[in-house]
Parts: sequence; structure tokens; C-alpha cells
Amino acid sequence: MKITRMAGLKKSLLSMMLGLGVALLATQAQAQAYPNKPIKAIVPFAAGSATDQIGRAFAQKMSEVLGQPIVVENRAGVNGMLGADAVAKSAPDGYTILIGTNSTNAALKSLMKKLPYDQDTAFAPIGYMGSVPLIVGVNNDVPAKTLKEFVDMAKAKPTTVTFASASTSQLVSSEMLASMAGIQMTHVPYKSGPAAMTDLIGGQVNMFTADFAVMLPQVKGGKIRGLAVTSTQRSKAIPELPTVNEALGLKDYELIAYFAMFAPAGTPADMIQKLNAALNAAANDKAILERFSALGFETAPGSPEALAQRSRTETAKWAKAIREAKIEPQ
Repeated sequence: MKITRMAGLKKSLLSMMLGLGVALLATQAQAQAYPNKPIKAIVPFAAGSATDQIGRAFAQKMSEVLGQPIVVENRAGVNGMLGADAVAKSAPDGYTILIGTNSTNAALKSLMKKLPYDQDTAFAPIGYMGSVPLIVGVNNDVPAKTLKEFVDMAKAKPTTVTFASASTSQLVSSEMLASMAGIQMTHVPYKSGPAAMTDLIGGQVNMFTADFAVMLPQVKGGKIRGLAVTSTQRSKAIPELPTVNEALGLKDYELIAYFAMFAPAGTPADMIQKLNAALNAAANDKAILERFSALGFETAPGSPEALAQRSRTETAKWAKAIREAKIEPQ
């Protein structure tokens, strides 16, 4: 009887060990095989925006590196919050990623009274993509030919000058400018940068501050008038435009938009590393650098840990900018 029981016990233990071995091998095979199906990249802004253009270029190069397509999906709305929320609530399986920005991963925490996700803990950093300055532009019928003249015009008629925005960068840059220049303007919100640009060209709004992808072609084409760039140094893409600091005699004005990639919190570290390696390959890709350098885009390849630190620093920086611009949370 004992022999039978012992034999049965040994058989059970052997079956258990075999089962664990098979499960372990399956897990390892799954990890090694990642990715084995298309990855979805959510862009939280409209098609045609800088985030969309840069995100699609990175996605294409990363697809080549990873051996699987990365399908870009635009989910615009609420300064990027809708798209970010969709990623925050997705399964942490490596198959949904966010083309994030300073809006979604730094500023929204200070712009909104309440977010549907915890900005600090909802995402796993993958890597930093790069940054672009903004251009302050006005409708061609606005009589001001310089930023100083535009400020003087706004001072003469408080609140009658209008400005457009469709993202955090656009809103905060304009409100910072107004605060530091001592003027009052009326804000006209838009759902997308291209829509705001259409109305700027048409004269429905007077001023718009946006990234080079949206602004530069229209400035170069003569459809709007560029007045200044928001970086601390002039841009090689359009060196004739002064910085806001130069134009107004300021010292501390600076605002640039940046782009970075995130996954839902809890995404396995080995998947994050594969995505990071593919992202850095894209950030070093000559074709991408040549394509976007004309838009003032500068890449900065790095680790997920470096992005985590940058996110903390940028969150504090944008909180200060929003507070000093006296922007009330919505």
C-alpha cells in the first residue's frame, strides 16, 4: 500500500515539475517573442500636429527595429488628457503606448482640478524623443510688425486682442507672455492646432503661439506673420525671428514643447527596454533628424530612468510657469 502511495506521490510531483517547466518555458518564449503582434501608439493630439508628425516618424522607424507594425491612433481632446487616459487604463502588456508631451505628462496636473488618472504613477517611462520651440505668430492684417508693437497694441486695448490655443504649450506660452509683458488678451480655445491655424489665417483670432510643425510652413508661405520664437536662442530654422526675450527686453521667458514615450504602469521591464532601444534607434536615425531639424526639433536619446527624472523636473517647472501666469485650474 505504501509503495503504491509513494509511486502516486512521485508521479504527482513529476507532473507538477513538468507543468512548471512548461509554464516557465512558455513565459520565457513569450518574453523573447515580444512583440509578436502590432503595437498601438496613441497620439493625444490631432492629425497634422507636431506630436502626430513626430510620433508617426518614430513609430515607422521603431516598427522596422521591432519587426512589428506600430499603428498610430489619434485621440485628441482636453489638452491631450483623453488620449493619455486611454493609455493609462490600457493593459500593461507592451501593446499600447503613448506619444506623450509636456501637456500629458507634466502640465495637466496643474491645469486640471482633477485628472481621471494619477499623472505621477499611471505611466511607465519608455524614453525621451526630443523637443521643439514655438513661434509667436499673428494674422497678416494685424498692424503690428514686431512683438513689441503687438504688446503696445494690446496695452492700448486691453482684452480686445484674441489668442488661440489647442494645447498646454500653446496656452501657457501665451499666458506667460501676457503676464510678463503686462497685457490682457482674450483666450479662444480650439480642439486642434490646425483648426486654430485656419482661424488665425482667416482673421478670426489675432495671435497664435504654436510649434514649428504648425507655424513655420505658414510663416514661410507668407500666410501669417512670425514675430518671435519662445526658446532662449534663435532657431536655425528661421534665424531672422528674434527670441521673445530679445524682442521685449526680457531675461527669463522660455517655453519649449517636448515629446516622450510612455506605457501603462506595470508594463514588464524587458518590454520597456526593447521599446526604449527601438525609440533610441529612431532618435538617432539620420532621415528623422534631417526631416525635423527644419522644424527646430532636437532629439535626446536616453534611458527610461532618465525620462522618469525629467518628468519630475518638468512637472515642477510647468507648475511654476502655470502658477506665475495666473492660469486657474479647470
